[in-house]
Amino acid sequence: MAKKRKAGPSAAPASQAPVRDVMDIKALAQYLGMGKSKIYALIRQRKIPASRIGRQYRFSKTIVDQWLNERLITKDRDSQMTMFKENPSS
Repeated sequence: MAKKRKAGPSAAPASQAPVRDVMDIKALAQYLGMGKSKIYALIRQRKIPASRIGRQYRFSKTIVDQWLNERLITKDRDSQMTMFKENPSS
């Protein structure tokens, strides 16, 4: 008869796993919602901030968040189309 493992922190579902301050490729892929191969491509193109420790890559959550914020695509209010005409009397 096989022993049952107790549910601990490592037994949490992947979707509810806490985001660590330093992530590996797998954790970063889950955090960003993209595939590992895409992350490797971004590393080769030097488009994503990564640290290499031996043969493994690590990513700082803080630096990745800053990297994402620098790449936000936004438009100023004047260049956006408005859905409703503004009332000129107001």
